[in-house]
Amino acid sequence: MPHPNPFKGRRSRAQQAGFSLVELMVVVFIMGLLATLIIVNVAPVGDRSRISKARSDIASLESALEQYSLDLYNYPSSDQGLAALSAPPQGVDLALYRQGGYIRRVQMDPWGKPYQYQIPGTRSGGRYDIFSLGADGQPGGEGPDADIGNWD
Repeated sequence: MPHPNPFKGRRSRAQQAGFSLVELMVVVFIMGLLATLIIVNVAPVGDRSRISKARSDIASLESALEQYSLDLYNYPSSDQGLAALSAPPQGVDLALYRQGGYIRRVQMDPWGKPYQYQIPGTRSGGRYDIFSLGADGQPGGEGPDADIGNWD
């Protein structure tokens, strides 16, 4: 009498172990779908936080410019720029210039570009304009590419 096959009617262990290609494809598809949903929902938060940071930096620069103006009776020229807030520019009375400056250093905007300073101001309706060119680094624009300044 032949020996009965103990594996007859059962799957071998090699067939039972692991996942099928279809199962792996379904898992990869679901993970891709979830990643896309997360990116679509989280990306705008980054833009909003950068815009908020730019507005906060501009408010700090405005405050420093006002303190500079109170001490020196004038705002820095366009040529002197915002650098005049951290180190005394040429031709300034050092006795009036605040020791240590008005800010430690001029920060870059959240997109890694320098803040812009114009005197006289044309967009803010004030004595000067301080602004970031936004995400695109170009004047004008819409949404996250829009200029952010002390006129907002």
